[in-house]
Amino acid sequence: MRTVTDFFGTMVFNDQVMKERLPKEVYDSLQNTIQNGKHLDLSLANVVASAMKDWAIEKGATHYTHWFQPMTGITAEKHDSFISPKSNSTVIMEFSGKELVKGESDASSFPSGGLRATFEARGYTAWDPTSYAFIKDGALCIPTAFCSYGGEALDKKTPLLRSMESLNKSALKILHLFGHDEVTSVKPTVGPEQEYFLVDKDTYNKRPDLVYTGRTLFGSMPPKGQELDDHYFGTIKPQIKSFMKDLDYELWALGVFAKTEHNEAAPSQHELAPVFTTTNLATDHNQLTMELMQKVAKKHGLVCLLHEKPFDGVNGSGKHNNWSLSTNTGMNLFEPGETPSENAQFLLFLSAVIRAVDEYQDVLRISVASAGNDHRLGANEAPPAIISIFLGEELSEILSAIEKDEKIGSKQKEQMRVGVHILPKFPKDTSDRNRTSPFAFTGNKFEFRMLGSSASIADTNTALNTAVTQVLNEFYDILSDAKDFNLALHNLIRDTIKNHKRIFFNGNGYDDAWVKEAESRGLSNLKSTPEALKHLLDEKNIKLYTENKVFSEKELRSRYEILLENYSKIINIEALTMIDMAKKLIIPAISKYTRELAETCKLKREMRISSSYEQEVSFKLSLLLSEAYSTTLDLEKKRNEVNQIKGAYEKASACESIVLATMNKLRKTCDEAEKLTAREYWPMPDYGELLFGIR
Repeated sequence: MRTVTDFFGTMVFNDQVMKERLPKEVYDSLQNTIQNGKHLDLSLANVVASAMKDWAIEKGATHYTHWFQPMTGITAEKHDSFISPKSNSTVIMEFSGKELVKGESDASSFPSGGLRATFEARGYTAWDPTSYAFIKDGALCIPTAFCSYGGEALDKKTPLLRSMESLNKSALKILHLFGHDEVTSVKPTVGPEQEYFLVDKDTYNKRPDLVYTGRTLFGSMPPKGQELDDHYFGTIKPQIKSFMKDLDYELWALGVFAKTEHNEAAPSQHELAPVFTTTNLATDHNQLTMELMQKVAKKHGLVCLLHEKPFDGVNGSGKHNNWSLSTNTGMNLFEPGETPSENAQFLLFLSAVIRAVDEYQDVLRISVASAGNDHRLGANEAPPAIISIFLGEELSEILSAIEKDEKIGSKQKEQMRVGVHILPKFPKDTSDRNRTSPFAFTGNKFEFRMLGSSASIADTNTALNTAVTQVLNEFYDILSDAKDFNLALHNLIRDTIKNHKRIFFNGNGYDDAWVKEAESRGLSNLKSTPEALKHLLDEKNIKLYTENKVFSEKELRSRYEILLENYSKIINIEALTMIDMAKKLIIPAISKYTRELAETCKLKREMRISSSYEQEVSFKLSLLLSEAYSTTLDLEKKRNEVNQIKGAYEKASACESIVLATMNKLRKTCDEAEKLTAREYWPMPDYGELLFGIR
């Protein structure tokens, strides 16, 4: 019987395969490219391509594709076969270094935000050798970046790689100040926890809203929801367990470190968590995870829902981004050490994150902004739209003592010097977790909990990497010129804590009092996507991205346009779906049942039998029917009017304040009608069937 270790990574052209199949000098050169970003000569790329092709064909692959991540938020691929014709009408299987390193795709059909005119079609994919190639569905998939003819980034991978490179340089400069000359690279690592729903496929197909939008636009809650907390960590049902088993096997074969799986809080909700890995590889793995979840679910008669809020009234789905910094020597920069120097180093990097999160609250909020996530943030399963940092009691006490120049654990005024006094050694888990905190320190990493379940983690990690890079560069400028390094270090950490402690919050983020307190502290509360996105082009944010060479101003403006346009398109699709369902399904169903009640009422009167039930219900339904119809017409009118607005921000804002508000009104009316309508008349499966249909 094959064990997991026998087949883990068997569909990946990983380090072990490269060692076995590449000449030593080629392997060493490729490793130099992967570890240090050095250029790979085309002649060596030819050798790598040939070995990669032979390996892929042995695994049953017939095609190759440059696998990339455009601004659509999902992955893209164009397949080419390995065949090359010979003069005798036969073929040979070929794959060159040029084909490995660079590909060409039609860039005009992907979102560009004005970077490209429609007629300017040429775009290029460039191999990312730091992320291993893999085989999926009989094709060799080569992870790549995607850019325009003019070199502008048209994807999510390129900015992420740029941010990692910038962070590496800034962190190395700081570490060398501490004497760590042996460290040659610093990489951010991520472990993204993925939440999702599973529903019966046949039931799903009877819900146009789920099919077209990924969420239920109508639906009243069943008698039971998640009140009993009996689904969370509960026994996994056989059909779901079978799905999870197959998913694990497919992920493991692709080298994805799928580790933890369990039932989540809401009925039919589940979670998968991987082991930490380098950020760009984790991003690729998470995209594969979402794709395979949907693919494997269908094989089991299920549909995987990745929308942030597929069901109103129960928890939505997020993605917890566990982020840390690691060196090539195995050092975690957020792990407090045993010596004064290690303590000081930890505190400096911690301070850099604190300042970055405070100064770039809007950047982090923008990185998780989407139409779907707006329904989730601030609800009882997700942090509010206010950014804050949870540190726990013990670490908060340490920082407070540093700020006040007091001895730790003592209220007496006693001078404390960072790097001279040893901090108390505190365990990895220094406090209870705070599930309401959007950004929590959890021992040796930070958990950013605001991401939506369908989001690419590239956006958030690009933002986080860049913000921390900016602060580390500013710290370096101060420390590198200091005459007394220890004194300058102490003052820098102390002043950072003092100037940015407003971002600390260890309390309940769901409490209304926190909203008022956060406002008094001057923290931002960007509740909607349009409200958040308008800050992307603030001068400080343009400066942040351009100075650190993550985005050009042109690229940043393109993303502003793309994100706003995408928001408006999603709301427009949802509005059209609601109008269609209301007109063709819900209103006719209410009318039919009302007529049935009226006819029964008439018959009972003729028989001189009480018809109080029919009279009361038909009266209520008649009012709701009239309101549903008029609101549907109003939604249709407002949607048409909003679509005439030209400006991207103005249109998105109107979609949120006008169209979405009218959609919510229509939903409320129809959901009330659903509660009064006999089940046999309601034209689609209800929440009970969707949430509890898998047994």
